[in-house]
Amino acid sequence: MATEIRETERKYEAPPGTALPGLGGLPGVAAESGPQEQRLQARYYDTEDLRLIRSGVTLRRREGGSDPGWHLKLPEGGDSRREIQLPLARATRQVPKELGRLVRAFTRGEALAPVAEIRTVRRRRVLLDEAGESLAEVVDDQVSASTLGGQTELSHWREVEVELTGGGQGLLAAADKRLRRSGLLPAGRQAKLERALADQLPSRNGSRSRPARVSAAADVVLAYAATQVAAIMTLDPLVRRDEPDAVHQMRVATRRLRSTLKSFGRVLRAEDCERLGDELKWLGGVLGTSRDAEVMAGHLQASLGELPPELIMGPVRARVRAHFAPVEAGARTALLEALDGDRYLALLDSLDALLTDPPLAPEAGRPAAEVLPAAVRRTRRRLRRRMRRARHAPPGPGRDTALHEARKAAKRARYAAEAVSPAFGKPARRFAKRVKTVQSVLGDHHDGVVARAMIRDLGVQAHLAGENAFTFGVLYERDACDAQDLEAQARRAWKRAAKRKYGAWLR
Repeated sequence: MATEIRETERKYEAPPGTALPGLGGLPGVAAESGPQEQRLQARYYDTEDLRLIRSGVTLRRREGGSDPGWHLKLPEGGDSRREIQLPLARATRQVPKELGRLVRAFTRGEALAPVAEIRTVRRRRVLLDEAGESLAEVVDDQVSASTLGGQTELSHWREVEVELTGGGQGLLAAADKRLRRSGLLPAGRQAKLERALADQLPSRNGSRSRPARVSAAADVVLAYAATQVAAIMTLDPLVRRDEPDAVHQMRVATRRLRSTLKSFGRVLRAEDCERLGDELKWLGGVLGTSRDAEVMAGHLQASLGELPPELIMGPVRARVRAHFAPVEAGARTALLEALDGDRYLALLDSLDALLTDPPLAPEAGRPAAEVLPAAVRRTRRRLRRRMRRARHAPPGPGRDTALHEARKAAKRARYAAEAVSPAFGKPARRFAKRVKTVQSVLGDHHDGVVARAMIRDLGVQAHLAGENAFTFGVLYERDACDAQDLEAQARRAWKRAAKRKYGAWLR
């Protein structure tokens, strides 16, 4: 069975003759143990064109040390990575199917093969607190690497790692300061494999500048799109492992990206993005089926938990569980089938193409300040119209539908503002925050509409089965009352969001 840890570490290059300083006296550190010498040997696997490491992912089979086994490391941002481990006994030299499936979004069906072998002589020290508990590990590595494949290249270097095992970011920052003073330099690359394959990977010198008002409109929009694509890729393995909230976050990234294509059609040609938008809608729908079942089940269970015991009559909880268990299981199966299918892999290829060869519209090269506020302004006008329509709609299904349409418009306006906020700063962020409140309240209202239909069906089923359906009636009425309150909240939230000060930057 796979185990998972979250790895937070910093790496340093140690120039010749650099001595590793003592780290006693750092915040919370009472003692150091070691050094203990370990000898590690690892074989790294990737596709022929190095798709994993180019995405910041490493897959290795390591022997020696305190954690031999198969290790899959996935980026989480900053100093952290998620590491999934399998024991060596689970496979020999072939990549375990479980790990191969987790990186399918990166490999796109390409075979995984050994690309490098890395041997490490490690001197390991442990920083301990007063109770003798481990706060961090500090390792001094002498590394020898050989690439595999068409030609072999040998390389040698020394590096130092500080990995948190119980301490916090303050300890990591203090250690960083002391190591730099001793002559160590922040490593240019996070993984040993990156250094071993440096000649085959793109240079990391420099960084992409932050979008600004004077940036080309396309640069701002594509930077946001790239962030959402990266989120989809990063979340894919977590969705496959059924990690909490992963489906929701991947669905949000998919919706943000689709909304971006719709909102900025004068920057990225709308007609060329239409099919991609349809495919993102499909993916969002697959993710949504799984997510919606989870939300509805949680909503009903939470509502039942709020009722006094005397109002719960009959096997209500059992009926709710019996209804949703197969629905959630079926949605989960369909989701995994979709992620393993050719349609999903083709969509990922299309997303790569969007970023590498974007379909630029005539206004793409103009300054962001001249193009993008107008695009956000259009989404704001759309939201205003739909909120007005909902306000004038008669109570009942018609108003519910109108409020649902207003929610979708609020979502598009929010995502459009978020997309341009790196260039337009605080005014865009304030507007996005206000519109997010409108979207959230309307989202709760829509969840209630869907829940009431579900509650009614469950009540009918209970009645036909000879059970007491009273509790379902109570739940229905509670949600109906909540809906009226949410309508009022939505109107107030929109009234605040529509204030002149939040839209001044759009003029």
